[in-house]
Amino acid sequence: MASDAAPAGEEEEVRKRRRKAAELCEGEGDGGAIEEFTCRGHDALQEGNTEEALSCFRTALKDAEQLQDSRLVAVCSFNLGAAYVEVGRPQKGLDFLQRAEPSPRAQRLPDLQFNIALAHNALGQSREAAAYFLQAAQLYRSQGDGASEGDACMEMSRCYSDDQDWSLAVQGFLRAADSYRVAAMLDSTAAALKEAGRHMIQSDQFSRDDIIGVLTECLSLMDSVTDPRTLGELYLSVGVSYCQLRCFQEAVPCLQQAVGPSSQWPPLLASVLHNLGAALNSVGRFTAAARYHRLAAGLYGSLGCRGDQARCFSNLALAFSQLGEEEEAAESFLHALQGFRDIEDHGAQVQVCESLADCYLKQRKQQKAVQFYKQALTALSNCKESCGSVQDRLVERLTAALHQSLTVSLQRPRPHSSPVGQHVRKSEITQSPGSPSNQQPDGRKGEGPGQEAAEHCGPTGGGATEGGEDTHSGASLALEAEAPPPASRWRSRFCSVM
Repeated sequence: MASDAAPAGEEEEVRKRRRKAAELCEGEGDGGAIEEFTCRGHDALQEGNTEEALSCFRTALKDAEQLQDSRLVAVCSFNLGAAYVEVGRPQKGLDFLQRAEPSPRAQRLPDLQFNIALAHNALGQSREAAAYFLQAAQLYRSQGDGASEGDACMEMSRCYSDDQDWSLAVQGFLRAADSYRVAAMLDSTAAALKEAGRHMIQSDQFSRDDIIGVLTECLSLMDSVTDPRTLGELYLSVGVSYCQLRCFQEAVPCLQQAVGPSSQWPPLLASVLHNLGAALNSVGRFTAAARYHRLAAGLYGSLGCRGDQARCFSNLALAFSQLGEEEEAAESFLHALQGFRDIEDHGAQVQVCESLADCYLKQRKQQKAVQFYKQALTALSNCKESCGSVQDRLVERLTAALHQSLTVSLQRPRPHSSPVGQHVRKSEITQSPGSPSNQQPDGRKGEGPGQEAAEHCGPTGGGATEGGEDTHSGASLALEAEAPPPASRWRSRFCSVM
């Protein structure tokens, strides 16, 4: 969709189109009216007035059909089809675009192939879309248009990604990076390399060294990126990719670099802080990690993202546990548990309840441990795909905790019966186990708009070790989402002449 204000380059492109339209329509009588309606349609789209744009393009096509000029009909069909695709009516758009395609020359027009690809993709026909994007990319290359070739390759790769064909997606992203580099668009080159690295991790056809090489190349271009938000997103994505490779020492500086550029966009900053805290947990820097967990939890709370906030509290609890602050850990786990209950994430509730029980066992609070092992089993029973091994482990731990609780109870000295009114020392009274207090901050249920879905990288209670690093935290990462195209750019391509 077009925005109210277009970049200077786009305005210059509109002026060029108008000049071409004037040259086309010169001497063709009623062709001047077609030019006028076409320009008005472009302006209406530029202003976001989609209905006015469609009306203008329809009128232009009707006038062209009355002139019986096949070239003008093709131009107007192209523009009307592109407009329909742009406003979210891809099937109608595809019908008009195919009317502009029959001539051999039309099949050599990259913008037409690009728009047809967009229509197929919007209809969920990703394979057909990828084929048209590839054809558009080849035509753009033949014209020496590296920027448009890069755009077509990026769109093609997203189609392959939708089909989970990671290898072809990587090839497309790498080709896009080469095209953007030729066009001296180094910020777009970095974005393409970031996507290539992210998809290489999904594929089993690339070595660790290959992936690190692409991520390193992406980082080498960061000085060319001037937009703060784009820079923050790039550093975040590369940092998360390093985390997925378990290269936490490399991930930490990337995520630290993302903090400053992301500061003006709270959802992005929250994701950066979330991942930075998780990476610091994984390298054993728990004191520093706790600070970022708190900041991220606060931001997520203000955004109403209870799920991500709960994951941050869980990460914070893990950091406290590693620092030996078991009471602080238990309190953070309780906050996490309430958050996961709010969003009805039963799997996460199982993990947190089990961690809470383990935490209370360390504090020799066997009855509370028993309480939360039982809650873990209850949450597990609500999971759609519960794992038998998890249930066996929980039952085994519950049994052990009950045995410990009974043993402690039998070993504890009991007071003798005393006459009425005789005082009993408080130290001899067994305190009844209290239920966890509901101390979590207020938050709206569900995830906030535009937020990335966080994923647990392993069980809450533990994690793998890489290169001798302390990764007992098993911290969760908030995987970043792909940024949408800038609002000021149309995805569809428009023209005035064929």
